[in-house]
Amino acid sequence: MTEIFLDLTDVSIRSVSVSEMSNNIYLVTSKSDGSQLLIDAADDVPAIDGLIASASSDSEVAPRLEGIATTHQHWDHIRALHEYAERTGAKTYAGTEDVQGIAEGADVAIDVALNHGDTVSAGTTVLKCVHLRGHTPGSIAYVLRDSGGTTVIFSGDSLFPGGVGNTQNDPQRFTTLIDDVTTRLFEQYPDETLVLPGHGATTTLGAERPSLAEWRARGW
Repeated sequence: MTEIFLDLTDVSIRSVSVSEMSNNIYLVTSKSDGSQLLIDAADDVPAIDGLIASASSDSEVAPRLEGIATTHQHWDHIRALHEYAERTGAKTYAGTEDVQGIAEGADVAIDVALNHGDTVSAGTTVLKCVHLRGHTPGSIAYVLRDSGGTTVIFSGDSLFPGGVGNTQNDPQRFTTLIDDVTTRLFEQYPDETLVLPGHGATTTLGAERPSLAEWRARGW
């Protein structure tokens, strides 16, 4: 993935792709108060350091990392979580049903367990939590509504360009995930909503919406 920089009204969003799995790490910086949220401390601490350094002038005051929000428990999304949380003291967030898996996989006690409809706040930045069941039991998408009119979904591994996340050929898990993605994302947010996934390129709900029936029919 090419590194991105979104200069929105309230925040900047920067990203870096790391590891052999090409995991996307995102950094949200509030322009007014410098508060920052890191989404998925996947791997490569020096790369995360560089990402944070790149945002040093994105706010009116000196930026400070206040939180690390994890989209789901899979190992490739949490390899730097222990070191980064310990080093910075940032508050950690993850879906309730994935907290135990993260504790076992990354030796991190999550500070705030999230459920559908909860919010994650850092300074003036607020992300809505959307529980998308299926890829993992506690997968969370984080939704940012910028006052300039842009909506951004950090979808983890639940929604990509071209389909939903891997459900290991389990029909029940797939049905749960496609249902949640349909009702909790596509039916709630407009076509211009940006989707920033855990791997790969950015897309929009409008670009993917025409394929929903096809995804459901093919079963993955």
